[in-house]
Amino acid sequence: MMRTPFVFVSRSCKAVHRLQSFSPISALWRHQRIDVLRYSSTHVCKDDRSYYITTPIFYVNAAPHLGHLYSAVIADCLHRYKLLKGFNSKFATGTDEHGLKIQQAAEAAGKDPLIFCTDVSERFKHLFSSCNISYTDYIRTTEQRHHEAVKHFWSVLWNKGLIYKGSYEGWYSTQDESFLTPIQVGDALDSTGKEIKVSLESGHKVEWMKEENYMFRLSALRSQLLDWLKGNPRAIQPERFYRAVLQSLQVDLPDLSVSRQSSRLQWGIPVPGDAEQTIYVWLDALVNYLTVAGYPDKHDQWWNVAHHIIGKDILQFHTIYWPSFLLGAGLPLPQTIHVHSHWTVGGKKMSKSLGNVVDPLERTQMFTTDGMRYFLLRQGVPDSDCDYTDNKVIKVLNADLADSLGGLLNRCTAPALNPAQVYSSFCPQFFSSEQRGRAVVEDYHMLEDVKNLPAVVEQHYESMHVYKALEAISACVRQTNGFVHRHAPWKLDNRDSEDQRWLNTIIHVSLECLRIYGTLLQPVVPEISNKLLSRLGVRPHERSWADLNFLPGYQGMDCPFEGRALGSHSGVLFSRLETHNVDKQKPKKTKKLK
Repeated sequence: MMRTPFVFVSRSCKAVHRLQSFSPISALWRHQRIDVLRYSSTHVCKDDRSYYITTPIFYVNAAPHLGHLYSAVIADCLHRYKLLKGFNSKFATGTDEHGLKIQQAAEAAGKDPLIFCTDVSERFKHLFSSCNISYTDYIRTTEQRHHEAVKHFWSVLWNKGLIYKGSYEGWYSTQDESFLTPIQVGDALDSTGKEIKVSLESGHKVEWMKEENYMFRLSALRSQLLDWLKGNPRAIQPERFYRAVLQSLQVDLPDLSVSRQSSRLQWGIPVPGDAEQTIYVWLDALVNYLTVAGYPDKHDQWWNVAHHIIGKDILQFHTIYWPSFLLGAGLPLPQTIHVHSHWTVGGKKMSKSLGNVVDPLERTQMFTTDGMRYFLLRQGVPDSDCDYTDNKVIKVLNADLADSLGGLLNRCTAPALNPAQVYSSFCPQFFSSEQRGRAVVEDYHMLEDVKNLPAVVEQHYESMHVYKALEAISACVRQTNGFVHRHAPWKLDNRDSEDQRWLNTIIHVSLECLRIYGTLLQPVVPEISNKLLSRLGVRPHERSWADLNFLPGYQGMDCPFEGRALGSHSGVLFSRLETHNVDKQKPKKTKKLK
């Protein structure tokens, strides 16, 4: 579904209504309007522990790129986080496989369209499998279940009088699968020097098109859409995009073309009852979210708790057209539409012509699966574009994962400081309530920050500001490293009983910090977190959000981990990366656990 946007039919284009006497908003429709809006805005699923998260479905006109992986990693992070919180979470991704571009590409390749789509769809599946994307449903728009859902959805809109037969005349870009207004079209020269018309946004050639098709009464739903947005100011996040959508709704919405003549477009879903028309690819594609939820029969459990992850390039479709379709069909609207910005390379948009397209699968092999996941979520800022360079990846991963987190684990589990290889004991006298023990002011600040960390991380995970959550975790890891360096346990005399108890306490506090960090990082770097928690001896059933009880000994409670044997070490937590290793596409291990 991530493709160059098409544009709704503007007033400068001709939309000739066949049924001039039909009023789209009858008295019954006006009466239903309030009920639909109220239901869509306030209805909450009885099972408030269900959660449904989606990525866009990705268009199979090209191989997967970094932006596709970014969307998938964000959604996967939220899905894993909800599972940690005890939710019953459904996570859907997939591929968008209909449209004129696919039809033409398959013809050029000499392949059957379905075989062509399957080949590319499998590349997305392979990437997601390689990057530990734990989706629960992978939807393809060529599936029969989706065809049935789309036809039913169309019929509902038709029966409500929201779709009518009309004619369209205007500019159309086959490559973008987009209708354009005159102000979006400019003059250019093709490779032979011939004057042509092009899209000012994409630069692709456009042609004047006149055809009869079906129109959706988008104009009739503008006020309901505005009411929904004003009543749900956090429905679109970040706020920058919410404001942009509100601004775009300050003018009237023209009706929307929702079909193409089948003589032009065969590769798609036929309009029910009219074999001469094919449902337009965007209406087809958007319904995928309902298909996965079980529409039209058993979708309530999931559709009432739907959350979308989208790129900013498809904002219009998901925040204007999709909610309008849902309002028209009398269905609840998504709980949240999370929008993210794009990745550039060297400050420039990725493009084949510039040769700067980043292959996500190749980079995953170079920097590891968790390494790429961490970098994208650590550096990705939803409301502004982010720049990618290999050197930036190396710098971030070495600093945060290899040196800071990995170094802390090495020190606290090394036989030199922890010869018994156990989760050492905590002596509260060193952290007395009067602050008269061996701990200093900075230590108490650290304890407070780590205690509050789960709430901070939860807030940022919920709002899709994962980078802020990782900043907070990284800051606490640095504090814990500072704690260990400040008290230098390697200098303590283990023959002195008090020194030994203080050394054990330093290690215990540090291990408790690591346990919190490892638990919180599971949605971001599941493999690294598993390695860390296993090294600490934390069992799989002790890794949920409910287990984030930090340093119970400081609160006068028993710690279930105290005295437990550490897990066996399985090498370095994260191997340091060197610049020359990028060329070899293989990270070099330079440290080992002692």
